[in-house]
Amino acid sequence: MNRRWTLASSVAGAVVVALDGTVLTVAQPRLQRQLGASLAEVQWTSTAYLVAVASLLVFAGRLGDRYGQQRVFALGMLGFGAASAAIGVAPGVGWVIGLRALQGVFGALLQPATLGMLRAAFPPDRLATPLAVRTAAIGLAAAAGPLLGGALVTALGWRAVFFVNVLPALVFGLPALPGVPPPLPRRAPVRPRRRPDRPNRSGLRPPCSRPQQTPAGSRTPLDLPGAVLLAVTLSCLVYSLSARPVSAAGLAVAAVAAAVLVRHERRTASPLLSPAVLGSRAIGAALGVLVVVSAALFGTLFVATYVLQRRLGLDPLHSALRSLPLAVLMVASAALCPALLRRLGARGTTTAATALLALGVLVLSGATSAPAFGCACALLGAGFGTVMVAATQVVVRRAEVAVAGVAGGLQQTAMNVGPAVGVATASALMSAGTETALLTLAAVAALAVPLARALPRTDGAEAADGADTADRVASITPGADQRVRGGAAAGR
Repeated sequence: MNRRWTLASSVAGAVVVALDGTVLTVAQPRLQRQLGASLAEVQWTSTAYLVAVASLLVFAGRLGDRYGQQRVFALGMLGFGAASAAIGVAPGVGWVIGLRALQGVFGALLQPATLGMLRAAFPPDRLATPLAVRTAAIGLAAAAGPLLGGALVTALGWRAVFFVNVLPALVFGLPALPGVPPPLPRRAPVRPRRRPDRPNRSGLRPPCSRPQQTPAGSRTPLDLPGAVLLAVTLSCLVYSLSARPVSAAGLAVAAVAAAVLVRHERRTASPLLSPAVLGSRAIGAALGVLVVVSAALFGTLFVATYVLQRRLGLDPLHSALRSLPLAVLMVASAALCPALLRRLGARGTTTAATALLALGVLVLSGATSAPAFGCACALLGAGFGTVMVAATQVVVRRAEVAVAGVAGGLQQTAMNVGPAVGVATASALMSAGTETALLTLAAVAALAVPLARALPRTDGAEAADGADTADRVASITPGADQRVRGGAAAGR
């Protein structure tokens, strides 16, 4: 795929997943009434999806590294659309729950591939802009989701919100299939004057005549035991945190499975969690920032519902309108983040943004009027949008192309585990009052500041701040655009 179509496909995949979650929330009350479902069954329409996605994201990213990000993206996109269409004609709530779990499997295939494709298509120093576009699109989807869902449910019923996914799945999934050219034209390759297999005057064959080596990810066997252990760990963790009250037994099983997973990954010859990814100090810090910040934001939004409707006395529609500054500033901050990264670097940008997010939670804790709430939402959106781009850029840029899918899966896992932790924390603290809950969440957001200090100081400082093997992306075979000095590839 060319870069423009790759970016469009990545954005479409991210938007489809983001829209699906927001519109379902609006559709659940009517789904419950028409299917005669209990409240617990309706909650499982969300929980089944979350558990399936969280448990498979990293392994799905590994499949993309092995078999190709574009191929896995096509499978995920088309499967997601097919599962959505099946939910739209489901005869009962049991079918909806089962198909939502299947939809989560395809969503797990889809999400890491959207990042892996960008890593393979764009040079490392140009990743910030496509990631900003992707993040801004997610912000727009989050803002438009409730409005779109409300309009569809009111006019056509709850089933219509699932049929929305079918058209983009076909438009972007079919061109990603192997052998299908993308709609946008490609540049015609420039033919070399000299045949690539003919020696030059010095008697040496040109570098371009060397066969391209297969990426390491395609030769490494799949770590199926590690994938199963990781799936058990994450599924138990997400389920336990989503349950009300939090399941202590589930957390215990997750802890035991995690300990066995660590032991297995240390001993196996081909670990699922590649040391090239987890061994990077910068990637580990960026993943920690994403978990902490998403936990603080989604926990805050959970509490904000009570602030709007109980403290300020607003109805659900006006509550949603009061939250619009969050989406607007998230889009705007994502668009400005590449410039901030060039000026301040990942460390300075992320540190300032996490502090801004924590300030937004503090402002919300004392908000007694709609304007104060709007100001708090603006701070939350500006901080979160900036962190999303900056931290994701570190994860994707500093991972080698051969393990970009695993890095994308870990990024998506962080964005699934973080909200579950945040909502569980907020719900546990609600009995002490909304102010206490928000102050605690502000302290959680502040934990991301020291984590951000481990990020690179400048945007291009691959070798300066904790550089390791995962921080340098170097091809074994020199590319056509590499300069050659004295017959040897530069930088080798």
